[in-house]
Amino acid sequence: MAFDRLEAMRAFCRIVETGSFTRAAQALNVAKTTISGQIQGLESLLSVKLLHRTTRRVTPTPDGTAYYQRARTVLDDIDELEVSISQSRTEPRGRVRVEMPSPLGTCLVIPSLPDFSTLHPNIQLDIGCSERVIDLVQEGIDCAFRGGPITDQGLVCRLVGQMRFCLCASPTYLRNAPPIVKPDDLLHHRYLGFTFPGSGKPLKPVLESAGRTFSIDQLPAMRFNHGDAYMTAGLSGLGIVSVPLAQANPHLQSGQLVQVLPDWAVGGMPISLVYPHSRRLSARVRVFVDWATALMADDPHWRVSTPDITAR
Repeated sequence: MAFDRLEAMRAFCRIVETGSFTRAAQALNVAKTTISGQIQGLESLLSVKLLHRTTRRVTPTPDGTAYYQRARTVLDDIDELEVSISQSRTEPRGRVRVEMPSPLGTCLVIPSLPDFSTLHPNIQLDIGCSERVIDLVQEGIDCAFRGGPITDQGLVCRLVGQMRFCLCASPTYLRNAPPIVKPDDLLHHRYLGFTFPGSGKPLKPVLESAGRTFSIDQLPAMRFNHGDAYMTAGLSGLGIVSVPLAQANPHLQSGQLVQVLPDWAVGGMPISLVYPHSRRLSARVRVFVDWATALMADDPHWRVSTPDITAR
């Protein structure tokens, strides 16, 4: 069988992105022996070693990293070319792999997905929702909506939304605790902390009102690292929580939670679209990104004052 350089490039890129011959073979729906043969052929053609192989993981060599960055761009260009001249030019198709914070997924994006599926029935979505910061390249993710400051210089970053927070507690907790009329009163209450999984960094709310600020720096009575668990702790009357306003809103409306210090705004968290510099967003990914960021722009819980909602 003749050596197919393009298919070998695809196999190589999937190995780099998944860190495994087995996972790459599964993603491409081919035999592992086929993948191995393609990489051998590619390394022979280039006369360089592209991959380090261990019993636990496969990683690119320095030459492999450089080849991956160029090969990924070439493959993305080919995909775009095929879409641009195909009969389905006006209707992108294929799989989109995206990660986002849990509150954004559960409170805004997922409830609206029936509309997206109606508009774009030929796009299949793989959506991951967590507060974990993942390696987009190694896990084969097309793009991510990520909360907080972005420090990874290997990512293209664009501000697309804002996650607003509020302080709240259950009526049961507040009935049995001292009144809260000013931020200093929080020092006499059970504040429940949230720690971001992976980084271990704590959420540090800052309250703002009429040019004044107050940072909640007290030692938490309890800490949680899962958004739903943290919300459940507040609903159960364990103390005061700082949670996304969109996530708290149904419970505030039902009376299960009461907003604490409502005249003080809790500092929000920027939501950014990120993707690797080595990639450009394909047509199908841009369709989803533009749709999701438009959702944020239309929702007061998620919009920024001047959002850039067009992905390029």
